[in-house]
Amino acid sequence: MTRYVQSRYEIYPYNYPQAPLHYVRNRDEWPVLNSENVEAGESERRGMYYMWRNMFSSINLIRVLNKLVKGKQSRVMMLMVFKSAPILKRSLKIRLGLFQFFILKALKMQSRYLGRQWRKSNMDIMSAIYNKVRHRMTDDWAFANEMRKSYDYHSEESELKAAVERFHSRRYAKIHPQLAIEVNDAPMPGDDYLNRVNLREYEPVDNCLHSVLGKQPELGKRFKNNYRKWMEDEVIKRNIDWDRLLMNTRGIALSKDVPC
Repeated sequence: MTRYVQSRYEIYPYNYPQAPLHYVRNRDEWPVLNSENVEAGESERRGMYYMWRNMFSSINLIRVLNKLVKGKQSRVMMLMVFKSAPILKRSLKIRLGLFQFFILKALKMQSRYLGRQWRKSNMDIMSAIYNKVRHRMTDDWAFANEMRKSYDYHSEESELKAAVERFHSRRYAKIHPQLAIEVNDAPMPGDDYLNRVNLREYEPVDNCLHSVLGKQPELGKRFKNNYRKWMEDEVIKRNIDWDRLLMNTRGIALSKDVPC
């Protein structure tokens, strides 16, 4: 990870913000690459070098990893199988607070499976996790030892896969028919989920004021036959000050509080 952050495979004149600044200062002309400007000057080489694109891509990678692993013991154990703890420990050499924060979060999720000997020999990391990472009331990451416990990871992943397939089926089956789940092709054997649930309850709701008012409602035959009577009883015979109503509701359609 350290080599990835400090890798030098960029062309300095075409880097950001050098290229935009050159474009503005030289009247809409992009920099021309030559032997003199292919490398950074002495002023840019001072201090610790790092490539900002690789740095922030590493931060995003660790953030996605935390989101995928959080709360799922089977995936945490997969990190243990691939021995990610030593890699994450070496990544702490990169002195960037945000990057180290997400590294510590990833190590916190694995600490209960690493054993007491690892925690004892890495007290500096345990102290950093205690100081930097948010904790819950019932957190037992610092003293729990679950190396000998066995879990049915296969069934847990199967249930998660079934839940994801059901979600895709009820939300995106109209847009992508290949995501629809038939009764005989249910993700779990003997599951009648699609027969017990009305999928229309999970369709997106339009809360935009302009689009809702612009729709043409489907009126029933009974309403069309009694429309004149409804208009006379509910609108004409009622004493409504329309000018006052319009004044009181003026600006509602342009208000920032109205969802659209």
